[in-house]
Amino acid sequence: MNRKSPSPAPNGKVSLDFQRGGDFLLTADSRWERFKLHVDRIAKQSPARLALVVFALIIGFITALLLLPWATSSGKRAPFVDALFTATSAVCVTGLTVVDSADYWSVFGKIVIAVGIKIGGLGVMTLASILALAVSRHIGLTQRMLAATETKTDSLGAVGSLITAVIITSTTMEGLIFLTLLPRFLTLHYEVAPAVGHALFMAVSTFNNAGFVIMPEGLGAYVSDWWMIMPVAVGTAVGALGFPVVLDLARHWRTPRLWTLHTKMTLATYFLLMIFAAAVVGASEWDNPGTFGKLPTHAKVLSAILMGVNSRSSGMSSINIGEETRATWLLQDILMFIGGGSASTAGGIKVTTLAVMILAIVAEARGDRDIEAYGRRIPPQTVRLAVAVVSIGSLLVAVSTFTLLNITDYSLDVVSFDVISAFATVGLSTGITPHLPIAGKYLLTALMFAGRTGTMTVAAALALRERRRVIRMPEERPAIG
Repeated sequence: MNRKSPSPAPNGKVSLDFQRGGDFLLTADSRWERFKLHVDRIAKQSPARLALVVFALIIGFITALLLLPWATSSGKRAPFVDALFTATSAVCVTGLTVVDSADYWSVFGKIVIAVGIKIGGLGVMTLASILALAVSRHIGLTQRMLAATETKTDSLGAVGSLITAVIITSTTMEGLIFLTLLPRFLTLHYEVAPAVGHALFMAVSTFNNAGFVIMPEGLGAYVSDWWMIMPVAVGTAVGALGFPVVLDLARHWRTPRLWTLHTKMTLATYFLLMIFAAAVVGASEWDNPGTFGKLPTHAKVLSAILMGVNSRSSGMSSINIGEETRATWLLQDILMFIGGGSASTAGGIKVTTLAVMILAIVAEARGDRDIEAYGRRIPPQTVRLAVAVVSIGSLLVAVSTFTLLNITDYSLDVVSFDVISAFATVGLSTGITPHLPIAGKYLLTALMFAGRTGTMTVAAALALRERRRVIRMPEERPAIG
């Protein structure tokens, strides 16, 4: 048996105590150094994998906390599938639930859910960058490239400061929503402590587009309350625009000509879709006795405004989604699949992906050689990336819908609605999610995770896999259409 004398670590401590059977027994310091090296290697070689692992670990931690007996109001341990589903829904800022969030979870459980929402809202790549920065004291070049992809930042050197800006921006916006909602809860005869708790939870849930509501009466009790609904709608919209857009607007709010192409495309597409959704959903449900029909006119208008933003991100609704018409369900399927802005708390394929696809179709129809927007040319690589994201998202939705149809007796319209809501991390539901079999709950759990992390990490991985070839094959065009 070979022996090796102990070697001092850089800090003066012995890192290798002795050898047994060829394996060194390491001190705590040396194990930490090995862990840092391992994380740093993953961050450089496969940052997307690191992001997925970090996200999964966070979900596992939140699940473990929700499994504690004091996480439920009854004091009994929650079933594993319900705790996992709720944790995934919180961290993936979805809002789909299998239990009543207001009654089932205790104050501790609600705090855990709020923490999961806050962490998840910061974004997958942001979290991975924070871990790499904390463990390795620096962010590698590849990690910076992926973080720049997530935050849509051109300067790789600004990623570290941008992460700080993301956290500050998120907390500031949540603080503003909290200060707006707190007086309203106080005027509703809540005690100070419950009012603060409800306002804080709703602020975190609203900005992060999580869709969780902890008021016992739900948001439906405030269907005509402008003081309650409008902060929710505005906070949802700001969170769904994305951190790069918010920061760009804060820096150049007086000079729109300095806005980036990403900001211009996001704002134009998002607000056009918002107006379209509010108008069409409002018209479709105006006389429906199960939703808008019994409401006064001003409440109908307010509900339509909320539907204009919640159909693509937050999932907070003041009406019963299960009572909507099938035509409205179909429209919301489309809106949910589109989602919000890139690097935002919203899900879906993102509005810029839709804009690029539309611009590509228009350019092809006109016979233009280049795809242009706001005086800028969009490279073909971006179009290919958009096609990949849409294709992957469509495949996930199709496979999940097919599977759920085979293990339940529900019809296609309600199954596809909840499946798309899970993939797009929206949280709207026709009411079938709590009644799904255990296999169905696990399926939607996996879909929420894939919807929140999959398309983005795949897009980042594909963007980094671009390679130049010295030899190119002869060009030939197959027939299309």
